[in-house]
Amino acid sequence: MTHERAPNPQAAHYNAIHDAYEAHYYDDASMAYRHRFLYQPLLEGLQLENASVADLACGSGHNSLALRGYFPKIRTTGYDISEAACRDYRINTGGGAHQIDLTQPYSPEQIHDAALVIGGLHHCVIDLKMTLKNVARIVRPGGHFMMMEPSDQFILSSVRRIWYKADHWFESDTEHALKHDELVAMAAPYFVPEKVLYSGGPAFYLILNSLIMRVPLAAKPILAPVLFPIESLYNRLPGRGPFAVFLARWRRTDVPVHA
Repeated sequence: MTHERAPNPQAAHYNAIHDAYEAHYYDDASMAYRHRFLYQPLLEGLQLENASVADLACGSGHNSLALRGYFPKIRTTGYDISEAACRDYRINTGGGAHQIDLTQPYSPEQIHDAALVIGGLHHCVIDLKMTLKNVARIVRPGGHFMMMEPSDQFILSSVRRIWYKADHWFESDTEHALKHDELVAMAAPYFVPEKVLYSGGPAFYLILNSLIMRVPLAAKPILAPVLFPIESLYNRLPGRGPFAVFLARWRRTDVPVHA
């Protein structure tokens, strides 16, 4: 007898917060942060012109639109657990979007040259191994997987865990910060890391994460020019402990994915 897993709580959670999330995480100040501190480090030295890219946990498609700014001939497809996100992705990008739960076995309709996820894997902790297998199914051998995720090696991780439980903007039972080294071990033998950077200081919280910090949208254009230079200096600190997130780029091996 087979038993179907109960629906992933992340689906209902993100349908509920979709509009507020959209307003705070993709406004002009947040997009400026993404370009300077996320996209540019992840894309450095990578050529994706004419490539097909899977935008995982795609939201309304702003990451895909940003990629098109760097590579005008790129082709993007969205994947998200939220029906509302997939609807808006199709409207905003004109591209296709698939509503899927990456923690469940998935047979992709197409294979991509690369995949990008910005803060999506830590919402898949119900079954990270299956999630990474699905990403390996989606990305062709020799392709790349780029990510930004909260780091559990952050010095304030214990505070963050308490915060996750106390704040309604989180679904604490099914999300938590990750350790890059552990993630790499889970993804073997399908991916090998090419680069990893640790970053995330004052602007990460007050600009990119203004929703959970309760920073008014009107304040962000005033704060950003002050905080961005501080962020650049902060990101030069040594070690992993000072930083809220890690950025990583992995290469897909030629090992086939078995069930």
